[in-house]
Amino acid sequence: MEGKARPACHAEQSKSARLSSAAASDEGLWRAETLTLGLQHATVRLGGLAAMVHRYDPAAGRLRLVAASGLAPEGAEERAVLREEEAPVRAVRSGAFVWVGGDSFGIGAAGMAAVPLLGADGPVGVLSVLTAGVGEPDDEQRSYLREVAAWAAARLKDSPGAPPAFGAAAGGERTVRMGELTAALAKAITSQEVVRTVADHVLPPVGADGLLVQVIEGNRVGVVGSAGYPQEFITLTERVTLPEHPVLSDVLTAGIPRFVESKADALRRYPSLKGLWATTPKNSWAFLPLIASGRSIGCCVVSFSRPRSFSDEERILLTALSGMVGQALERARLYDAEHARAQELQRGLLPRELPRLPAAHAAARYLPAGRGAEVGGDWYDLIPLSADRVAMVIGDVMGHGISEAATMGRLRTAVRTLADLEFTPDELLGHLNVLVSDLGEDFYATCLYAVYDPTNSTCTFSLAGHPPPVVVHPDGTVYSPAPSPDPPLGAATPPFELHELHLPEESLLVLCTDGLVESATRDTNQGLAQLRRTLAQAAARTSYFPREAADAGYLEDLCDTVVSALLPDRDQTNDDAALLIAHTRCTAAADIATCSLPDDPQAAGQARHYVRRQLATWGLDDLAFTTELLVSELVGNVVRHAKGPIRLRLLRSSCLICEVYDCSLTTPRIRRAAYTDEGGRGLQLVASMCQRWGARYLRDGKCIWTEQDLPP
Repeated sequence: MEGKARPACHAEQSKSARLSSAAASDEGLWRAETLTLGLQHATVRLGGLAAMVHRYDPAAGRLRLVAASGLAPEGAEERAVLREEEAPVRAVRSGAFVWVGGDSFGIGAAGMAAVPLLGADGPVGVLSVLTAGVGEPDDEQRSYLREVAAWAAARLKDSPGAPPAFGAAAGGERTVRMGELTAALAKAITSQEVVRTVADHVLPPVGADGLLVQVIEGNRVGVVGSAGYPQEFITLTERVTLPEHPVLSDVLTAGIPRFVESKADALRRYPSLKGLWATTPKNSWAFLPLIASGRSIGCCVVSFSRPRSFSDEERILLTALSGMVGQALERARLYDAEHARAQELQRGLLPRELPRLPAAHAAARYLPAGRGAEVGGDWYDLIPLSADRVAMVIGDVMGHGISEAATMGRLRTAVRTLADLEFTPDELLGHLNVLVSDLGEDFYATCLYAVYDPTNSTCTFSLAGHPPPVVVHPDGTVYSPAPSPDPPLGAATPPFELHELHLPEESLLVLCTDGLVESATRDTNQGLAQLRRTLAQAAARTSYFPREAADAGYLEDLCDTVVSALLPDRDQTNDDAALLIAHTRCTAAADIATCSLPDDPQAAGQARHYVRRQLATWGLDDLAFTTELLVSELVGNVVRHAKGPIRLRLLRSSCLICEVYDCSLTTPRIRRAAYTDEGGRGLQLVASMCQRWGARYLRDGKCIWTEQDLPP
């Protein structure tokens, strides 16, 4: 027997030499059992799930199982007799590599690759690997399989009539450990979940207490995750470039592990890293390559606080486990990248910053789903309307994906357009329902649209399959109306119900999507109840109703409090969520001035006189001349083209708002007047003398309004 040799310790060792050393290491095992160690190497290199060696009996024309790795003995022996169409049988008959797709052993394999073991007189057996990746092994993997097959053919000749081998007791334990890790890695989605899985399933079996999972990033190696290391050491590690780190360079270039048994061994073999060895809290290491898709993507460093040697069994176990970790980490990094892009797309479709308005100041949160890379369809918005009114909208397109995100973008744009047309909430949802219905039968969305009027402290809203709003009064009372919601957009039949709330001065209006209040452990009603309790507790702890409290970022803190209470474990959620909290303010009575005007030509003069007197009271004499011209033109239009009664209202806010009400539903339009026309220039004059103007329609008439900036 050859003396023991540690496999994979020197870069110059060939693949066949490493396999030979692994075979020679287990002197107490059957020759057939040493095949199991070689099979484990082949399984890891191909990122497979299991491997087998069969002996070919030409007299009987059958294949007999000799060794297996990654399969329970019972399962392997049950399948010892193979079917004619399976890869091992076809490989022996053809004398060449064969790959057959399908999970013939029921272990989640994508297919089976088989290479014949060739002797002097033809095939003597076959090597088979159950692969996990999609598609056939590439040329490099096939070449490696042929080398393993040549090595296995030599071992097979030395074990005539040997019983099937599945490893000794340690080998059985290794199979169990690999099975546990495989099951756990299959559930890990993100890179951080992979790191936690490795820490839980790889470190305890070998008595390790440190872990670094690193990936190649240009000429550096970044740390994806760690366990048992201080942050200072991780930061120091990330500063070292790949060419300056000979251990990682060797591991990643050769694709073979390095085992360092003490700091003295480390200094002797890698003296250029003297500074790093001096600062590390560990004293022995296993540097394991992470290989995926036939290339090194990083390194898994398993470390120990005390110096120690590594047995052949431990080396094989760690090498085998690192192969599975590499495949899982590659998949997780692809997920992380896709998830980050999805979140970026989602945020790009949402408001970058909510406007700060005289009647409402708001804070919002969008929370993407913790699991699943696809974007969601939740959105929110705060839209300024005329007369200091504010529109608040929140919605959720059902489903996840790029199509749903695009639909969300369409709906948000449509809502802003319809809001500018001054539709009431029920009318706006009616138009939005038509838009969603036209998208197709598979598109549905829930929505809540509310309009707050600070002049009378009322909030009107309509629901389309959406959770109702929650109101927090200044005294801390939390109230949630319970109207019967209409069906979702795309499934509803207008008209929608219009609901009304009275909001006392300095109230909070809280809107959310079902992803915030609904989960696998609670329904929507239970979630809304928890939301109300959270808001009541927050209101009891902090006095929010002074205006300075909202200015100090209280709403941002309240959003964080609500999210933490209702979604404590964001990583495990399957739905995205949106939250909008608005702090409402009423318009002071002293900032509102109203007068009624007669429906006759004298109305324009009376309007000018009222404006001049009121602006003097407000100290806005600089705006008197312009405002007199505006109201004179608007009131004159009512007398000539509409019908009374006529009402004039002035609002002093961040701008001066002038409104003229009448009882006609005719639409004012700017038209291009010819040089010879005696009229038709009134609205052109209005548009040129104010910052904004428009019209909104009421149940019994309309209102023409203008806005002018206040003087400095």
